[in-house]
Amino acid sequence: MAFPDRYGPLAVVTGASSGIGAGFAEELAARGLDLLLVARRGEHLQQLAVRLRNECDVAVEVLVADLAHPVGIESLARVLQGRDCGLLVSNAGFGLKGAHEDNDPAVMAEMLQLNCQAPLQLCHRLIPALRARGRGGIIITSSVEGLMGVPYSSVYAASKAFTNSLAEGLWGELSPAGIDVLALCPGSTDTEAHEKQGIDRSTLEGMMSPREVAREALDNLAKGPVYVAGEQNRAMFDGLLAMPRREALLALGDNIRRALL
Repeated sequence: MAFPDRYGPLAVVTGASSGIGAGFAEELAARGLDLLLVARRGEHLQQLAVRLRNECDVAVEVLVADLAHPVGIESLARVLQGRDCGLLVSNAGFGLKGAHEDNDPAVMAEMLQLNCQAPLQLCHRLIPALRARGRGGIIITSSVEGLMGVPYSSVYAASKAFTNSLAEGLWGELSPAGIDVLALCPGSTDTEAHEKQGIDRSTLEGMMSPREVAREALDNLAKGPVYVAGEQNRAMFDGLLAMPRREALLALGDNIRRALL
């Protein structure tokens, strides 16, 4: 089945104003899907929507909503009600680095709401329509940090372990119904997220572009439930997971602590 027939006519992308979310929007528009783009920054969404309409001749709607709060999730659910949406890309999220005791409890709670509750609730609302269609897909943007505990990124890594587990469980439930589910685990990606976590992007090597990450995810959507983007990332985490866990955790902690200094 052609990609637009299986996952179209409409795809919704959350966290679409920049980074991997914008990469998904660009790649899906290039593949001929109409889009509903969701994020907090309306100006960024509108600029992206205008560009994609002009470049790809697809319909692009925008919804300004903060999915870190239940009202944002309900707003998106209302907009999707009765729509023939074949693909959910639950990409909205953010990270938090530093010693656990130094992190702001309110920010940690907001991160768990956005990284965990938002994909959980959005999947819950969209699955009945996908089952009725008998085809479609769900992508949840996770992280390679969800593959094991990560010192100085403990809560973020735990939130992504949740999304990996959620995607695996949903894959087992939904794949017999013709619905593909994928947890996308990017490694270092060239986005503004690094600076927001106190890491200088210029010190990082081997970063993938957001659109490259999105392209790999879409190309491997039918091969779920978990996909690590980038050959270098797959090799690195294969090596870490093969080590005694205590050694791997200490090595990761040293690397992240140095990046934060």
